[in-house]
Amino acid sequence: MGDKRRWFALAIVMTAAFMDLVDVTIVNIAIPSIQQNAGATESQIQWITAGYALAFAAGLITGGRLGDIHGRKKLFLIGIGGFTIASALCGFAANPEMLVASRILQGGMAALMVPQVLSIVHATFPAHERGKVFGLFGAVVGLGAVSGPLLGALLTEWNLFGLEWRPIFLINLPVGIAGLILGSRFITESKAARAPKLDLVGVALVTLGLLMLLYPLTRGRELDWPVWGYVSMAGSLVVLAVLVAYERRKSARDGSPLVELSLFKVKSFAAGIAVQTVFGVALGIFFLVWTLYMQMGLGWSPLKAGLTGVPFSIAVSTAAGLSVQKLVPRFGRGVLQAGALVLGLGVLLYMWESERYGLGIEPWQMAFPLVVMGAGMGLIVAPLTDAILSEVPREHAGSASGLINTVQQMGNALGLGLVSVVFFGVLDDKLGGLGSGESEGAASAAAQTVVGSAFADAFQNALGWVAVVMGAIFLLMFALPRRTAQHVEGAADEAESAEAVGEARETVAVA
Repeated sequence: MGDKRRWFALAIVMTAAFMDLVDVTIVNIAIPSIQQNAGATESQIQWITAGYALAFAAGLITGGRLGDIHGRKKLFLIGIGGFTIASALCGFAANPEMLVASRILQGGMAALMVPQVLSIVHATFPAHERGKVFGLFGAVVGLGAVSGPLLGALLTEWNLFGLEWRPIFLINLPVGIAGLILGSRFITESKAARAPKLDLVGVALVTLGLLMLLYPLTRGRELDWPVWGYVSMAGSLVVLAVLVAYERRKSARDGSPLVELSLFKVKSFAAGIAVQTVFGVALGIFFLVWTLYMQMGLGWSPLKAGLTGVPFSIAVSTAAGLSVQKLVPRFGRGVLQAGALVLGLGVLLYMWESERYGLGIEPWQMAFPLVVMGAGMGLIVAPLTDAILSEVPREHAGSASGLINTVQQMGNALGLGLVSVVFFGVLDDKLGGLGSGESEGAASAAAQTVVGSAFADAFQNALGWVAVVMGAIFLLMFALPRRTAQHVEGAADEAESAEAVGEARETVAVA
């Protein structure tokens, strides 16, 4: 490929990665508007975000393998085309059920599109240029972190053409169409010399197991926790046990399982996967309840809520760069553990300020705990992938990287499901007596205060659980290696790739 053509191709795949990043960040800020204007229930707003994460997680490894087998360009174009169509279906959804289904489709299409981005980079650019390319991806991630919530806030608040929240999805249409046209012209096709076989049974078992766990979690509270919900959640463990047995057989039969179980014999990898999963749970809980607290509890506009998150995003980006360049080479694992403690401290500070200032809290009062939280998160997200991969054999680096990103998405989906327990459950208890008889005006004013206080209490309860999770992460990190040494080029590239577009995709970009 000529020099100019490959840089055009890079711009196209980076734009697609940016579109995916922004789509994840842009939705959270519009969730209260979707609930109010589309009449979505609490479980439906959980599934608007969790459905995307679950579909993305379930299809991520398979999407990468399909590209290796059938061509990365082909799968990238299918993915970006499908993502664009799904965005249109989201934007024109006639009811919440259609929106949830379209979001699940959108996540599935992202699972086809996103893995091809880095594969195309690897096939297009020589090794000595990839550092520069991944640096550009880091900039794209940072830009998506800041611009997504702000863009979502502006589009929601402007209410363009009376479409309310719908432009947050419709904005993908011109970008996706342009990417489809230009990608077909400038991206060169590539395939893997020896691609692993597909494991569709593994994908089906993972998806079934997670659905059996997540569906009762999100619907159980609304349905007064029926017996079938507990049976389903217990059954999910059986399905996951069947998955392990099947993966062992498939690995022995053809060497291409969905999950390379031998990786879990590596202590640092097993511990790192646990850290990544639990971290995803914490993020899934925090970012949804944070949005609901600011807009529905405090009554802030989407723009005010979006601007409040800017110090957090800046702190994450700054601390992430500092941790990789200066701190980790000197202090090793201690930097990640310090990050867990700092993030937990920021959460506790946020809880204290929320209780102290009550419904009169202002964005500037939130800035300090958010900066502390962002600094803690930045110390974790950038070096974590390298720590997890540091003792993984070179031949399994690709599988390990795919699994890291997959479990984070699964953790995120699980966290979103747990919101019904740690947030909405408290909200129900606090609002149980709302509406007992005063005059209409007094009752209305009293009701607003009660609702706001209930949201604040539920938010503080959710933060308490996030703080506990960060303590657990701190302890799990003792199983990570004290120092991480870069692998040979292949593994190092995989680690840097996962870090640039996979892990940072949901963490830095306000999952």
